[in-house]
Amino acid sequence: MDHSQSLARELMELRFEALSEADVDQVKRLMLDYFGVAYGGVNLPWAVNLRKWADRFAGTGQAGLLGSPIRVAPHVAGLVNGATAHGYELDDTHDASTSHPGGVVITAAMAVAEDRGASGPAVMAAITAGYEAMARIGMAANAPEGMEFGHHPTAILGGFGAATAAAKLMGLDTSQLLTAWGHMLSLTGGSMQFSDEPAGTMVKRCHAGFGAQNGILAAELAEAGISAPQRAIDGKYGFLALYGKHPKPERLAGSGGAWEIHKISLKPYSCCRLFHSLIDGLGEVTDNYTTDLGQIAKIHVRGPKAIPDQHMLRRPSSVMAAQYSLPFVVGATLAFGPRRYDAYREENLSAASILGLADLVEASADAEIEAHYPEHFGTGVDLTLKDGRTRSATVLDSIGTPARPMSRPDIKAKGQGLIAPVDRDFDMDRLEAGIWALGGADSVSALSGLVMRRPHAA
Repeated sequence: MDHSQSLARELMELRFEALSEADVDQVKRLMLDYFGVAYGGVNLPWAVNLRKWADRFAGTGQAGLLGSPIRVAPHVAGLVNGATAHGYELDDTHDASTSHPGGVVITAAMAVAEDRGASGPAVMAAITAGYEAMARIGMAANAPEGMEFGHHPTAILGGFGAATAAAKLMGLDTSQLLTAWGHMLSLTGGSMQFSDEPAGTMVKRCHAGFGAQNGILAAELAEAGISAPQRAIDGKYGFLALYGKHPKPERLAGSGGAWEIHKISLKPYSCCRLFHSLIDGLGEVTDNYTTDLGQIAKIHVRGPKAIPDQHMLRRPSSVMAAQYSLPFVVGATLAFGPRRYDAYREENLSAASILGLADLVEASADAEIEAHYPEHFGTGVDLTLKDGRTRSATVLDSIGTPARPMSRPDIKAKGQGLIAPVDRDFDMDRLEAGIWALGGADSVSALSGLVMRRPHAA
């Protein structure tokens, strides 16, 4: 069976009219989360540097840049806006593929929609299809296992989702999407080396940007008639063969139930998604973070083996390394509270209050928790006090998962908290209204105008 063609045909035939009211509402929730995180990240160093780099491309297209009034070619906007959206470690997650689709797919869809004048309904259908492609290909490739071999899922999967969204908005056909995927097969890359070094970690922010940029470029090459393999996903040397250690091509067909947009976890905490259940567990064993920190003798974390294998750097020297460091995340959560996004800023990397707690942290693999991973990013925590008492908690589904979803007001409040320090005049009500009006919008220009501009300093 040609799984590549079957998946491409299904996604290219997807129309807005086929989406249910619940589907459309979920896409809007994902967009609300995306724009809150993305616009809230425009002043982060890598976002500022990338916008400066993009200045040379001003006038090359009609796609906007977050935090800037200039217009550029869609693939340039893809790199800059994707990296900006992925900059806070707060963008959404598809747990089963351990990837972050929003920063890639919504970025690409908005860039192409602005450049081509696509309608709001077309954008929402493209986003749905892009999430579906990225998720199904990731599940078929067994992406979580691939991380053990150094492949970063967002980077290696993102381009296929972005190419799918772009191809739909460009009006391509199934054969052209297959060609775009063929180009993506050769453009694909993204190493986990950033997680093993304390410096040089800005490249991880770019991984969502690379996916958006390359996906748009791949679709443009297909439109231009540049040929590429048609079985990029399941061919002899296709994606599953190259990146899937124990691939499951049957998962390309989907589950026959809800679209993958309904299986997305939103992130209330500004760190690696693996640690969110741990943060909820820390709240349980410390009576909502009220335990006297000076009385803690040891903190033992149990979870998937990726945690002890990849996340035990005790003295991170960059923001991203801190957000990927289990000891630092535990220390920051207990010392600052779980929703303090500034806990991971560079000025806090040497904070004694954080590092003292980080030195109390140990981790081990837990086979029972591992059995539920990656559909459930669970962890257990055992907190031992100096008087010998131990308190334990195990959490399989953290706040923000489909099992414990964030409400629309919660998503809006998260965005407001991120944007307020960036833009004193930003109107979250207007952003929300613009997203919820997309179903009847002839273009995304009104929505784009809210965030593709220079922010007013807070």
